[in-house]
Amino acid sequence: MSEIALSISMLSLVAVLGLWIGSWKVYGVGLGIGGVLFGGIFVGHFSTQYGIELDMHTLHFIQEFGLILFVYTIGIQVGPGFFASLRSSGMRLNGFAALLVLLSCIVTALLYKLFDVPLPIILGIFSGAVTNTPSLGAGQQIMGELGVSADLLEQTGMGYAIAYPFGICGILFTMWIIRWFFRININDEADSFDDNSGQKSSNLASLNVELHNINLDGLMIKDIPVINSGRVVCSRLKHNGELLVPMASSIVKMGDLLHLVGDVASVNEARIIIGEVVDTSLSTKGTNLRSVRVVVTADDVLNKTIRELNLIETYDVVISRLHRSGIELVPSSSTSLQFGDILNLVGRQDAIDAVGAVVGNAEQKLQQVQMLPVFIGIGLGMLVGSIPITIPGFPVALKLGLAGGPLVVALILARIGSIGKLYWFMPPSANLALREIGIVLFLAVVGLKSGGGFVHTLVEGDGLIWMCYGIAITFIPLIVVGFIARIFAKINYLTICGMLAGSMTDPPALAFANGLHPTSGASALAYATVYPLVMCLRILSPQIMALLLWAG
Repeated sequence: MSEIALSISMLSLVAVLGLWIGSWKVYGVGLGIGGVLFGGIFVGHFSTQYGIELDMHTLHFIQEFGLILFVYTIGIQVGPGFFASLRSSGMRLNGFAALLVLLSCIVTALLYKLFDVPLPIILGIFSGAVTNTPSLGAGQQIMGELGVSADLLEQTGMGYAIAYPFGICGILFTMWIIRWFFRININDEADSFDDNSGQKSSNLASLNVELHNINLDGLMIKDIPVINSGRVVCSRLKHNGELLVPMASSIVKMGDLLHLVGDVASVNEARIIIGEVVDTSLSTKGTNLRSVRVVVTADDVLNKTIRELNLIETYDVVISRLHRSGIELVPSSSTSLQFGDILNLVGRQDAIDAVGAVVGNAEQKLQQVQMLPVFIGIGLGMLVGSIPITIPGFPVALKLGLAGGPLVVALILARIGSIGKLYWFMPPSANLALREIGIVLFLAVVGLKSGGGFVHTLVEGDGLIWMCYGIAITFIPLIVVGFIARIFAKINYLTICGMLAGSMTDPPALAFANGLHPTSGASALAYATVYPLVMCLRILSPQIMALLLWAG
């Protein structure tokens, strides 16, 4: 058997063993996808013992490509909600993430000073404890430029290997401690996140309001300020006992009933201005109007605004709600349509059919994956990740690398939605499959590489001491920040898990957090919110520590 075939076979063995280990549960908590790392260490140890030679070039490629697949699909998944999260809770989450990075640097510097640990080794332990491979590369590079010998640089890598497995366990254990200490119910946390972020249909309120404000009598709907703001949609109008699709030019009279849709605060504001809530049904049942959902799949309407489509004037159809990537939005006239958007239409059946033909409404397209945009996105991510950012006074240029570049590009492309006939929508099942394959490949290779010298260093060398240093660097910042975020900031538990995983730039921890409640996007969104900043800080921090501690 060739070395390449043998390497792939060993990776398959690691994946099977690791996923089996990850399925074990202790008090309802398991390693999940993180079990693949320990499966890799186990197989890597015995491979070295029996002299099994693997193709390291193949393993290196698989490791990097697996990581690229994982972070790219994460970016595509959370992109539509990422920028909105920055406006709401993003600054606070990034503040906690930066605090965690700072605390890990402080703990590392204290260990270096108190126990006189060689600088290359403590930097390796630091990178492993915070589970950040680019940090290891940056630390080794600057150590090389400072004249450290090749032998000591190899010790940097071994320190990383010793601390890395327990770095992952530390994050998982911290999540479990927080969950146990605060008696957290996962389903309640998921519901709370959905309520607060707009990912439940109940987040958009609807009211039937009777016009009582004499100042609005005789005005056209487009002239009513609260409806014209884009925060509230009037999807049905009952005038003289007849249910109508309201147009911008429709004139309202005293006693007319309006069906309003929007966020709770905006709908209540509209109620105060327009009149009183009435317990009268404005259902389309028994009338010639229908309420139907259609999906946007036609290339011709992508990136067009609802105003440009002019559906009300042309077809006498109104869009009452818009669903995008699981988030329900108020469809204002300036909202641009993206592939996969789900529109709630109100109008006559024949008119709705005509609108469906315009926007596509081909649901089978949602199950198809456009591979061209996937590789365009990955390629652009490689370019962005390779751009050197020179900082005065530092001998090593900052780079986002193979992990940060694809993530940033995926977030931007998912937010854009489409360019011409290229769209970055990915079916959830396809996204999940690529994401899981990527993280399994990445962890399998990391485990195989670490397994060879892991036991020897752990048992016969200074491995146990290094492990203790790594545990301190991992646990202290995580526990401190996690408890502060829950006690003082009252942050959602699933969001905390994603923030902690992102602060450690740890895909296995994110996979574990996602597994706590598979249908909630809270952890993935928090991870992507803090990841770009943290990746820069993690790459920069070993360089700053090396320069400061070396000079000291």
